[in-house]
Amino acid sequence: MNQEAKKITNNLYGRVTAPALEKCRVNFCTDLEKSVLMSNFERRGWNQVGPDDEWNFYWASTQTCRNLFSVESGYRMNDNQMINHFPNHYELSRKDLLVKNIKRYRKELEREGSPLAEKAEVVLHGGQVVTRYIHLDFVPITFVLPADYNMFVEEYRKSPQSTWIMKPCGKSQGTGIFLINKLSKLKKWSREAKTPFHPQLSKESYVISRYIDNPLLIGGKKFDLRLYVLVTSFRPLKAYLFQLGFCRFCTVKYDTSVTELDNMYVHLTNVSVQKHGGDYNSIHGGKMSVQNLRLYLEGSRGRVVTEKLFAAMQWLIVHSLKAVASVMANDRHCFECYGYDIIIDNQLKPWLVEVNASPSLTSTTVNDRILKYKLIDNILSVVLPPDGVPDVRWNKLPSPESLGSFDLLIDEELLEKDESVASNGRVGKNSKMSR
Repeated sequence: MNQEAKKITNNLYGRVTAPALEKCRVNFCTDLEKSVLMSNFERRGWNQVGPDDEWNFYWASTQTCRNLFSVESGYRMNDNQMINHFPNHYELSRKDLLVKNIKRYRKELEREGSPLAEKAEVVLHGGQVVTRYIHLDFVPITFVLPADYNMFVEEYRKSPQSTWIMKPCGKSQGTGIFLINKLSKLKKWSREAKTPFHPQLSKESYVISRYIDNPLLIGGKKFDLRLYVLVTSFRPLKAYLFQLGFCRFCTVKYDTSVTELDNMYVHLTNVSVQKHGGDYNSIHGGKMSVQNLRLYLEGSRGRVVTEKLFAAMQWLIVHSLKAVASVMANDRHCFECYGYDIIIDNQLKPWLVEVNASPSLTSTTVNDRILKYKLIDNILSVVLPPDGVPDVRWNKLPSPESLGSFDLLIDEELLEKDESVASNGRVGKNSKMSR
C-alpha cells in the first residue's frame, strides 16, 4: 500500500494523520483523558505527570480548576504554568449569571448614553408589540426562579398563549429541561419538586426563558449551532472563533402542538438526548457543518442575508464576552474554550441559548473526532508562545500562521494600537470583527 492510500485509510477510521511537531519539554496534567487531548499532547512530545508533580500545562475539569484557585488550596502558579479555565468562568457559563451579566451590561451602556443601548418597539410574530434593544437583543427574555417569579408571571400574562422553557441553572446536556405553556403546569411542578417558589426554601435555581417557537427548520427539523470560541484574555479582551462549528439536529420533525410539548426529541438538540431516540443516525450523528449551513442558506435565502446572519452571530459572541469581561478574574495563567449554543429563528435572527465552559470532547462520529482533534491542536498553537513552552510573560499575540482554523474575533490590545496609530495620522490595520 502506497503512502497516499495509507493516509486515506487512516482518515477513514478517524485516526488523524498529522506531522510530528518539534519536541519540547513540557509536563502536562489532565483529569480528562480523552483521546483527542492525549494524542495532541503526545504528538508534541509532552510528558504526563500527576497533579501533585511539577506541571506546566493542566487541562482540567471545571471543578478541579475551582479547587485549585480556591483560597483554601493556597496554590500559587509560577510563570511557566497554564490552565484551561478562568477562575470564575461560571459568570459566562451558568445560565442565571449569564443573563444577569448581560442585563447589567445593557444597563451600564444605557447610563453611559451609548448608541449600542438604543431601544425600539418591535412586533413579535404573534402580534404582540414590545420594546427591545436594537443592537443587544440576542438572548430570549429570561427570568431566574424562584427570585424573579412575580416578574415572570407579569410577563407571562401579557402573552398567555406563549411557550416557555425551564432549565436548571447548573446542569448541562439537556438534564432537567421541560417546556410549559400554562402557569398551572409551573405551579404543579413546583409542588411535585417540593421546591415552592420561596427564595429561602428552594435549593436549586432555574431559568425560565421565552421559547423560540419559530426556529429555522431544515428538512422540517429544528437544529442549533455549536460554535467554539477561544478566549486568551478578558482585559484586554482577546477572542477567536473556530471556523469548523456544526449544527445539531433533532431526530423528529418540529411540531408546536400541545401534544408534543413534552417530546424532547422534537425540541432539544443535545446529542446526549437525541442519541437515545430510535431515529438517531450514528454515522453522521445528526450533525451538519457550519460551512454546509452557509451554502444551504446562500442557496435558499441569498448571500446578503446569510452574510448578515453570520456577522450577527459574531456580534452576539463579542458582546456576551464584553458583558462578563469586567467581572472575570483575568488570570494570565488561564485561557478557555467555550462552546456557544445558538438558535436561528425563521427570520434569520440568531439567539444565544447558553455557553458551555467544558464543551464535550467525546467523538460520536469519525468527522467529530477529526474536528475535535484539530480544535485542540489549534487551541494549543494559539495559547502557547512560539517556543511551545507556557510562559505568562508572553504578550499573547499569536502569529497569523499559528491561528490554524481560528479567526480573530476581537483583540482590544490591537484595536487600541490601531486607534493610536490612526490618531497620529497614519492608517491602522483593523482586526477582524473590530467594529
